[in-house]
Amino acid sequence: MSALSAFIRQIIKLWYSTDLALIGERRERRMRVLASLVLLLVGSFWGVFFALRGYWAIVLMDIVLILCGLGVFILTLRNKVRSANLLLFGVIILVIVGMTLVLDPHTAGAPRATHLYLLPLAVAALMSFRNESLWLRYGVALMCLVLFTALASSPWSPTHAYSLPDEVRAVGSWFQGGAAMLMLFVLLHILQSDAAERSILDRDLQIALRDGQFVLYFQPQLNHVGRVTGAEVLIRWQHPQRGLVPPAEFIDHAEKTGMIIPIGQWVLEQSVKQLHCWKDDPRHAALGLAVNISQKQFHQADFAIDLLKLVDEQAIETSRLELELTETLIVQDIDDLLNKMQVLGERGVRFSLDDFGTGFSSLSHLKRLPLNTLKIDRSFICDVLTDSSSETIVRTVIALGQSMGMSVIAEGVETAAQQQFLLSNGCVQFQGYLFSKPLPLEAFSAFVQRQNG
Repeated sequence: MSALSAFIRQIIKLWYSTDLALIGERRERRMRVLASLVLLLVGSFWGVFFALRGYWAIVLMDIVLILCGLGVFILTLRNKVRSANLLLFGVIILVIVGMTLVLDPHTAGAPRATHLYLLPLAVAALMSFRNESLWLRYGVALMCLVLFTALASSPWSPTHAYSLPDEVRAVGSWFQGGAAMLMLFVLLHILQSDAAERSILDRDLQIALRDGQFVLYFQPQLNHVGRVTGAEVLIRWQHPQRGLVPPAEFIDHAEKTGMIIPIGQWVLEQSVKQLHCWKDDPRHAALGLAVNISQKQFHQADFAIDLLKLVDEQAIETSRLELELTETLIVQDIDDLLNKMQVLGERGVRFSLDDFGTGFSSLSHLKRLPLNTLKIDRSFICDVLTDSSSETIVRTVIALGQSMGMSVIAEGVETAAQQQFLLSNGCVQFQGYLFSKPLPLEAFSAFVQRQNG
């Protein structure tokens, strides 16, 4: 009973989860949950039905459906989207083809109909694999269409031993044809809705930039004695209808559409202006600001020139500005990256490598690039007391940063025990909810005053 209750709780959790960024992604997750439940129910019903009649070959197929439903649900629970989709589509295609050939052969009294489900399945593949490589997205859809054409054009069947009676299949063909067309209509409607939602989001982001709806939040960074040394700058969207929207709900879309470039430029401009406002304030003059720079933004040809122009206009101390780079950005075009970093570094701009250890950078990259800070990813910090691998990685990153003359800051510190472990291993800079969540400007200034006296 407790296992059933836990299963139901997980379904509810998945259904109402807001972890995924965009509406379309949440919808796809819900569709996978529903698909897994349908496979479980259909497999169980027909498994019992055919087991009572001794059709064990079909029972085996139903067992496959049940196992597939469980597998898709577990993979969705673990957020392994690609694996869940591959399992789901692979099994469904095999089952549709098997049922068409074995249960639903073409006869003079009744046409085939089961293969009609391959049409909505092709559309579903285009939706589910939209973020995968082109060969996978279009390959699965094309395979569904090829199989549909082959089954519609040939009456071949390996055996008629399990075929349903013509009178049953004649009625069933109307039902299955209607169900397949209904599914196709629903999926096409979802595709149209997704396109409309993306168009609306594009428009709203442009309006947000024009009307100043974006605001900056600051997550304090503290040293080993509890003094605030700076902050990471984070963006929030003060939407007139939706309220305060976190970056997870629009940054990914902005990256895909290129809107991240003007949004990132706005964040950079506001951060530099804030440093200018603080330079004559003794409580804030020594604070630094770390600004995340996107891949597309940094690869703009005039990025370094425009940034130095902005710095000169605001007359800030460049050592107070730190640009946070990701490991993904580093492996894209390291020569271009190195040239821009050298130009900016010569003027005193600092650089940090964000989420170190989660990407693809190598020690040769660290050796070549003029980095000042390594940031230990929160995924290692949260497990550092319970997972030996995370503990080893954290120790190694701290030692590596120190040996290369770089500062090391730990992200996502949430407990005093985590902080104590980091201190005992030489890490003396921290950021996380143990100290403060991201704060709006006034609240951040009050926090600095409390901490720094």
